[in-house]
Amino acid sequence: MGKDVIIACDFSGKEQVMSFLDKFGEKRPFVKIGMELFYAEGPQIVKQLKSRGHKIFLDLKLHDIPNTVKKAMSVLSSLDVDICNLHAAGTSRMMEAAIEGLTRPDGSRPLLIAVTQLTSTDQQSMEQDLLINRPIDEVVMHYALTAKNAGLDGVVCSPLEAERVHSVCGSDFLTVTPGVRFADGDKGDQRRVMTPADAKQIGSDYIVVGRPITAADDPVAAYDRCVAEFVD
Repeated sequence: MGKDVIIACDFSGKEQVMSFLDKFGEKRPFVKIGMELFYAEGPQIVKQLKSRGHKIFLDLKLHDIPNTVKKAMSVLSSLDVDICNLHAAGTSRMMEAAIEGLTRPDGSRPLLIAVTQLTSTDQQSMEQDLLINRPIDEVVMHYALTAKNAGLDGVVCSPLEAERVHSVCGSDFLTVTPGVRFADGDKGDQRRVMTPADAKQIGSDYIVVGRPITAADDPVAAYDRCVAEFVD
């Protein structure tokens, strides 16, 4: 599977996202739809962007009892998204139920990836709030391996974790990595960042890039630069 740049379309409504994507002309970049846009516009925004020719990563991070997740994934599968995700903390049973729900009668399904630990979670909060006392790196790799064993296709992870995820779970297990910035760009609120070229070097399969593209003076040029550094 080829590498790709996914633009995080973290907009509050349809008009904003359509105005942004119109700038790309005939290009149809891979886009991520997160909670903000999906909750504002509903499934229709997915259908509209698919009809325009965009691949879609639907980033809703499901986490519920297995039967509920199974039914929800069945709905998402019918939207014809390309990637969707859930929380690995929901356990193997939930992840296996998710795959059942995602799989269509013809056997096809979107890619399913897991969130191991949120990037906002550090060692201290994991120990104090979640009562998990193992080192966070060990926890992330355990969750990734659990996701693989449940039949998932990959994980969302820091670009700094992608190489180790591949060493633990195999090169075919996908790593989808946010936290990518240009070397000469604003790091924003990200402390641990990596350039597109570095992410390519350590083996990330997909990079998710938001503000370095969406807030750029020339978003199309910024996107093209990402593609040139990461894909080409």
